[in-house]
Amino acid sequence: MRDKAHQTDRRITMKAGTRNGFSAVALALSLFAGAFAIVASAPAFAQTQNESSDTYQEDEIVKEAGDFFGDVSKGLADAVHSVFERYGEPNAFIKGEEAGGAFVIGLRYGQGTLVMKKGGSQKVYWQGPSAGWDFGGDAVKAFTLVYNLPDGETIYQRFPGVEGSAYLVGGIGVNYQQRGDVILAPMRAGVGLRLGASVGYLKYTKSREWLPF
Repeated sequence: MRDKAHQTDRRITMKAGTRNGFSAVALALSLFAGAFAIVASAPAFAQTQNESSDTYQEDEIVKEAGDFFGDVSKGLADAVHSVFERYGEPNAFIKGEEAGGAFVIGLRYGQGTLVMKKGGSQKVYWQGPSAGWDFGGDAVKAFTLVYNLPDGETIYQRFPGVEGSAYLVGGIGVNYQQRGDVILAPMRAGVGLRLGASVGYLKYTKSREWLPF
């Protein structure tokens, strides 16, 4: 009888041990699966956070501008960084082409597409006089960072140039225009690129206007 009781106790103990072993394995697998899910979801969460932002980060603009100009050069990266260092992250940009020529007083005409971070794009034209020692003619690509733009309609107005703001970084010409809180930072690259005082203004419109005034 004692032998049978002993064998029964051993079987109960073995079953309990087996159940405990299975429970420990199941708990470990559950913890591992939970940890893996957290790690796997981290990049997606970061991407969602980035996509939900109302402004462009510097690396996004470098990529967009590089694709537009055809090359992500150090000069382009430096030009973008200089604008970000001064004004921070833009909430829109304009990419387009521009032509003009000047000797003390000149004209500029351009057309492109306004792209807003919160969604949407629209056609935009610009024209206006420029003043300064802008020798020569040009046909350039223009990539403009736009700050504090509340909506697409607000772009359609005159933006005076900021006096003395023009500079050249690694072959990229940069200057600033501002009306109220809205700031534009055109970056230009191309044959015959002009760099001058740019004390004039550019008028942004929904359709082409040949009279720049």
